[in-house]
Amino acid sequence: MQRKYLAKIFVTLRNSVLDPAGVAVQSGLTQMGYDNVEQVRIGKYIELIIVAPDEKKARRDLNQICYEMLSNPVIENYRFDLIEVESQTGAF
Repeated sequence: MQRKYLAKIFVTLRNSVLDPAGVAVQSGLTQMGYDNVEQVRIGKYIELIIVAPDEKKARRDLNQICYEMLSNPVIENYRFDLIEVESQTGAF
């Protein structure tokens, strides 16, 4: 039996990497009077549905997908939440 999982993926720049977009947003917030914002980091949010026989396989495949396609491991970190959304029988 296959299971469907919703993956909610967050990709962010590593702390050691300068984030010019984040700096620009923080500057804009300061100019708007929000001087209580100390740091802004801009990232990506991705959702996808992955089908796998179990959560372990889904996590393993998703790690590869994130590492090889959705992030640049040299400058970005990623994390994801995995939620089972539906089970499927073998008949498609």
